[in-house]
Amino acid sequence: MIDQWIISYKAFLMRVGLSEQFAAILENTTVLISILLLAFLADIVTKRIIIVSIKGIVSRTKNKWDDIFVRLKVFNRLAHLAPALIINSSIRFLFDAPELVEFIRNVTETYMIIVGLLVIDAVINALHEIYLRLSISEGRNIKGYIQVVKIIFYFFAGILIISIFTGEAPKALLAGLGAVAAILLLVFKDTFLGFVASIQLSANKMVKVGDWIAMPKYGADGTVKDISLNTVKVQNWDKTISTIPTYALVSESFNNWVGMEESGGRRIKRSIHIDMKSVRFLDDKLIEKFKKFAVLKDYINKKQKEIEAYNKSLNLDTSVIVNGRRMTNLGTFRVYLENYLHNHPKIHQEMTFLIRHLQPTERGLPIEIYVFSNDQEWANYEAIQADIFDHILAILPEFDLQVFQNPTGEDIRSINTQRN
Repeated sequence: MIDQWIISYKAFLMRVGLSEQFAAILENTTVLISILLLAFLADIVTKRIIIVSIKGIVSRTKNKWDDIFVRLKVFNRLAHLAPALIINSSIRFLFDAPELVEFIRNVTETYMIIVGLLVIDAVINALHEIYLRLSISEGRNIKGYIQVVKIIFYFFAGILIISIFTGEAPKALLAGLGAVAAILLLVFKDTFLGFVASIQLSANKMVKVGDWIAMPKYGADGTVKDISLNTVKVQNWDKTISTIPTYALVSESFNNWVGMEESGGRRIKRSIHIDMKSVRFLDDKLIEKFKKFAVLKDYINKKQKEIEAYNKSLNLDTSVIVNGRRMTNLGTFRVYLENYLHNHPKIHQEMTFLIRHLQPTERGLPIEIYVFSNDQEWANYEAIQADIFDHILAILPEFDLQVFQNPTGEDIRSINTQRN
């Protein structure tokens, strides 16, 4: 019908006295203007009427998922197809040259494929965001799968575009790709490894966005901000960003501190080295002194009675220091630390609690504090730890104990002064 109208229009132009060549030019110009006006009208109708109406309907609904589709401009991108469809269906009426018409049609179809790909991309992003709002998404990162799905769509879109310009069927092009499969595997090696790693990370709940992980090899020690197909971004505590290959989290070891965060406590594991020459038995003076310590009073009385009963049962001569059992300043100090930390309001009493000796070394006897604070915030945790060891260092002289440290210049000067 449109063909007949165009022929009639050209015949009319020639009847009014125009030459055939000028009539053809005017005919094409009129058709071109009509197509552009129709495309412009379609664009206005879709964007300013249909899209605005959709946004109005969405804003009045109670569901949130449709707001996501509007915010990610799914409908806006879809609207770009309307003018392209008008041009693609009308271009055959514009020129008599088949090659030019074919070229314009190929360009238009390519544009529609790209627009369709952008629409699919926006829909996938919207579905992903909807998924992230569901409770099932906690601990299950699917961004890697999302990226793989996008890659598949991009790949087939590329095949369709090549098929349009070459005239080859998409199936034939796909069959020809078998010859370059090995090259593709080599080029996209990291992508394939990342995809497999994403599956393992998600299935085994090894790491998720928001976890605190440490991976010294890559200089990473901080919070996971993003997990993609190829990389994991970690914001370190100094606000720098470390990028780790996704497959490295499967093939190599890393620390995930989420267990600590979920436990309600944060470990304090630190030693203080005691000079072994300062360790000795308690004399009566020290015993009476320690009885005045609130956290040691009950222990001293109980232990003193226990030792006296034991020594009497064996009829030992306690005037000789090697006979029988005796309390030491180091053992009493350990008991003091236990009672002090048991009464500390910032120490988690339901988690592992140890005050222990480690293997003596040339640097003295390490006394290790192995407890958990009930405050996990980094600054507070460091303050609690520092306060505890400030107190330990300050209280040690009360037990006639000394901290071991390598000789300093002041120590050497003191020795020289004593010799002189």
